[in-house]
Amino acid sequence: MAFEGLSEKLNATFKRLRGKGRLSEADVREGMREVRLALLEADVSYKVVKDFVARVTERCVGSDVLDSLTPAQQVVKIVNEELTALMGGANARLTMASKGPTIVMMVGLQGAGKTTNGAKLAGLMRRQFGKRPLLVACDVYRPAAITQLQVVGEQLDIPVFEMGQENPVTIAQEALKYAKDHGHDMVFLDTAGRLHIDEALMNELKAIKSTVHPTEILLVVDAMTGQDAVNAAGAFDEALGIDGVMLTKLDGDARGGAALSIRASTGKPIKFVGTGEKLDQIELFHPERMASRILGMGDMLSFIEKAEQQYDEKQAKKLEEKLRKNKLTLSDYLEQLEQLQNMGDLSQIAGMLPGGMGKQLEGADLDGKQMAHTKAIIQSMTPLERENPQILNASRKRRIAAGCGLEVVDVNRLLKSFEMLQQITKSMSKGKFRGFPGMGGMPAMGGKMHGFGRKKRFK
Repeated sequence: MAFEGLSEKLNATFKRLRGKGRLSEADVREGMREVRLALLEADVSYKVVKDFVARVTERCVGSDVLDSLTPAQQVVKIVNEELTALMGGANARLTMASKGPTIVMMVGLQGAGKTTNGAKLAGLMRRQFGKRPLLVACDVYRPAAITQLQVVGEQLDIPVFEMGQENPVTIAQEALKYAKDHGHDMVFLDTAGRLHIDEALMNELKAIKSTVHPTEILLVVDAMTGQDAVNAAGAFDEALGIDGVMLTKLDGDARGGAALSIRASTGKPIKFVGTGEKLDQIELFHPERMASRILGMGDMLSFIEKAEQQYDEKQAKKLEEKLRKNKLTLSDYLEQLEQLQNMGDLSQIAGMLPGGMGKQLEGADLDGKQMAHTKAIIQSMTPLERENPQILNASRKRRIAAGCGLEVVDVNRLLKSFEMLQQITKSMSKGKFRGFPGMGGMPAMGGKMHGFGRKKRFK
């Protein structure tokens, strides 16, 4: 999980501060030394760490503690605000052309994931913003680069413009004409990369830039390369003038140093992050949400957005009613597990949930095999048993296990999970479950969001 190491160390530091009650200046400075070490171990650049810790220390030492917060909570609040500022403060979106197609030029070193992530971004623009993108194969050097773009384009149902081994500048020009003629309002140029930054690479990119005048130049960097990603961002910006960064493989970088260093080191915002290998695993980068994840506060807005993509209002209202009456059945349970699986990797979902809720999902893995077992067990039950699992005695369990080819212990494990779920929904129906800290009590939220909040909390 991204930032896992950093998040654990920061939360351990804040836990020690909370245990002290009132904080002295010495306590704050000791805590900030631990924060400094945690950031350096996360591969954040030394200058960024030095400036960050200095700002946080100055605010903490000179800060008046809010009446509603303990001193330790005030420190966490200040660190949260400064982390958000460090990563850019607010989400920076793509610039859209006022006339004609928006041209997004994807640049970066070879291996950073330009081709796949350029296609992912095009898919996101179509899916969430109703755009009509065109992918353009301008990498004529890397073997199979054109084929790769065509494959991901076909999977996403996005057309690909290619002219074989022609000059990349000519390809970009012709692609722009094609886009205008065929009603494409966004053009994504998949340019060539190198294993290192060299003059030939930059000259070609400059030629494309001066010819088609891209609306946005987006640098793709691999989060797992740490400070090398920051150095690449600085070099591309100096030579070409980039507008923003897409950080790929963030799910594989447990340290997170690149995400925390790029904005401060280059002044360029991270606009998108790749969070997995699947073609829909790309997100807008929200600094304030990422800061909350790092500090263990969760990211309920992103969580709800993910849920919205998998759930419709009719289903949400149906679930809401069942939750109110505490009448969730095993059929509902299976449906909810399938919805959760569709949301993606559980380790990513865990990072979006606050505190203990996220910890409950850590290490969980709803892989296809487990889902198949759960589905087989439930489908081996009669409709009466699914509606009333309390009637499942030993003989019924043996019949169900035999029917799905599993063991009685597997049936018992499923029933235990469902029993825990029922206990939580029972508390919710009696008004005991008041939502997550800082969310104002999720049950108070209405409509579709209300359904999502309740549905996802008990996972």
